[in-house]
Amino acid sequence: MIAEDHGAPQAAVYSAVLQYLRAAAAAGTDETNAVLDKMRSMPVDDFYAPGARLRADNKLVHDFYLVEVKEPSDVKAPWDYYNVVETIPAADAYVPLSQSECPLLRTSQN
Repeated sequence: MIAEDHGAPQAAVYSAVLQYLRAAAAAGTDETNAVLDKMRSMPVDDFYAPGARLRADNKLVHDFYLVEVKEPSDVKAPWDYYNVVETIPAADAYVPLSQSECPLLRTSQN
């Protein structure tokens, strides 16, 4: 039986693991809090979420893109299927950290 996929896409998992490994190397340890602090201080900077940041509520915030599908005659290369119509900045795409409902965030602020 093939398991149903309820997780993140493979690229997202690869990006997350790579960010963790980079943070552990930069922290010089695999101790949870040290690595987490380093993960929050480092931008992601990979193919999946360039310039993304991990906030204090552990939400990965990044820009979003509004795209339109190209006409078949406009496709000039493999994977050349979309035109980016608009970039939506991360600050506009996510609820502000000050409005986060994350219970861990509230606990850590006490």
